Amino acid sequence: MNELMRGLEPLREWDADTPPLTDAARARALFRLHQTMRVPAAPAPVTVGRRPILRMAVAGVAAAAITTTVLIANDSSPRTQTVSATTVLHGAATEERRLEKPIAPRDDQFIYTKEIIKETPAGGGRTRTYVDESWDSVDGSKRSYVSELGHKQWVPVYPPNQTDWPPRRWPLLKQLPTDPGKLLIALRDGPGKPDFNRPMKAADWPITQVFVSGLLRTSVLPKGLRSAAYEALATVPGIKVLPHQKDADGRVGIGIQYVGPAGTPWAHGGPVLVFDAKTYRYLGMRDRRTAGGTTYEQWSYVAASAVVDRVMQRP
Repeated sequence: MNELMRGLEPLREWDADTPPLTDAARARALFRLHQTMRVPAAPAPVTVGRRPILRMAVAGVAAAAITTTVLIANDSSPRTQTVSATTVLHGAATEERRLEKPIAPRDDQFIYTKEIIKETPAGGGRTRTYVDESWDSVDGSKRSYVSELGHKQWVPVYPPNQTDWPPRRWPLLKQLPTDPGKLLIALRDGPGKPDFNRPMKAADWPITQVFVSGLLRTSVLPKGLRSAAYEALATVPGIKVLPHQKDADGRVGIGIQYVGPAGTPWAHGGPVLVFDAKTYRYLGMRDRRTAGGTTYEQWSYVAASAVVDRVMQRP
């Protein structure tokens, strides 16, 4: 695992103007390093996402979640309450099950996503707002049209036998288990047949958590998969609760952040997932990125998502 982390160091120092190095690029390199260390080169190419994914990882299992005292408002006066990451994530899973509306998109349709991203230079300066609208082909058989921080581009049809990970195409998403424990193993083992008889080990967790987090960035998922991903994250040691966090819409909630061991890419903490303090409904994300020598504080949330029949069609 030390070799894996050292191999990722050049990506952490990457500094480019157009386009910025996304989390997907970092995850793609990490996945390839991981596969190289585990098994001989696979005959089919594998990529990791076509949209940015969260940087979250873990170094072990079966540790108690870090708790914190957060301020929770009620109808009369504020009160304090000790909340654990496990409580928040299981609450988010429960809320997701209550609100989700199962869908069954056709292979020839598109997943529409509208994401609002606001970012400000960490040293101070003007806040910029991006409204990114994307149309992802359900099964990858048609060209997709995506936007990342205002950079718009067509994404080609998937070549034969190419697999992305975590999967974005609906037929592959439907194959993922909705049992949290099995979901972790399926994501750990990558495309193919997961080995549910092989328990998770400490060395498995960093890349697995990158993939779980990437799965959560997918705006539309099959029934039960998002709630399973929240509950999978609830098993992660090293996550902490941050009070008074905001999303791009200014909503204040409870933040969940993973902080990894010293010497890992997550030693200073990954992105912060923001949840409503009362219902635990997911609100958005807070993160940082560096481009052109400038570090930006970033806030984002998904404003709309739906299944549509063609590119440029809006719900």
